[in-house]
Amino acid sequence: MKQSQFEQRYRPQWQRLEAALQGLEGSRRRRRQAPLAAFAADYQSLCHQLALARERGYSLALQEYLNALMLRAHRQLYRQRAPLLPAMATFLGSGFPRAVRHLWRWHLISTLAFLLSALLVWGMILHDPELVHTVVDGDGLANLEEMYHPDLRDGAERDRATDLRMFGYYIYNNVGIAFRTFASGLLLGVGALLAMLFNGSFFGAAAGHLSLVGAAQPFFTFVIAHGAPELIAIMLAGGAGLRLGWAVLSPGSWSRVEALRRAAAETLPVMYGVLVLLILAAFIEAFWSPRELAPAVKYSVGALCWLALALYLSLAGRNRHGPE
Repeated sequence: MKQSQFEQRYRPQWQRLEAALQGLEGSRRRRRQAPLAAFAADYQSLCHQLALARERGYSLALQEYLNALMLRAHRQLYRQRAPLLPAMATFLGSGFPRAVRHLWRWHLISTLAFLLSALLVWGMILHDPELVHTVVDGDGLANLEEMYHPDLRDGAERDRATDLRMFGYYIYNNVGIAFRTFASGLLLGVGALLAMLFNGSFFGAAAGHLSLVGAAQPFFTFVIAHGAPELIAIMLAGGAGLRLGWAVLSPGSWSRVEALRRAAAETLPVMYGVLVLLILAAFIEAFWSPRELAPAVKYSVGALCWLALALYLSLAGRNRHGPE
């Protein structure tokens, strides 16, 4: 889309937002009369339009105008102290999936690094089982077999106290992995890429080894449901980390500090969503995954989790009036 078409399409929305801001920035009487019905939605759309203007290389004058308008609107939103729950609902309903799609190229690289390393290591271990020791040490293999092998597992049902304790542990562990992956992207993106390769290799090694020792079904029925939000969150964290690394490696016309600041503005919404996904994954892993149910049930629920998340990230918050 040409810049002139972009401006023609969205100029009425910017003018409406400016009119609302003039009221909010004026006297108390003018604030009461300000047209606020579409203020939050216009601000959210403006953030997305600013990101598009930067990505498409529109003029600096347009970018500066949109950025100044966004900062004014942001100050008023903070001043008005919008209720937390509606703001979270708006973010999860459209802000987060839009932020993910905006960085889709980086998320694709992260996902490919994870999947290809997982499939490669899985195939190598099926061909030569001894190769598993190059990825997982002996204690790690023993723990995997104890957790998933039907002859070694403790068949007793977990109590609620254990479920709650594991819920907290899963949040702590997975959030740590995700945010370390994100932060490691500052190492020119190499850290985030290595993290994805390692996580993929470990998953492939676990899947390959457990398949060989007869524990494939317990393993996959356990991980398939919570694996949807958990693995997707880790791959999104990797993509966000790669975007940070690229800002350091190739800042373009900006200084590295400014390029990094802009990259952080693009990636932080993704990481907020990653946190929500990991909490959801921890809840499923603690309270659903350990339940002893028919494999068909576990696989069906897991498939629904993957499908629901794929549709959510692909479709939620899309602009009905044109491509994003």
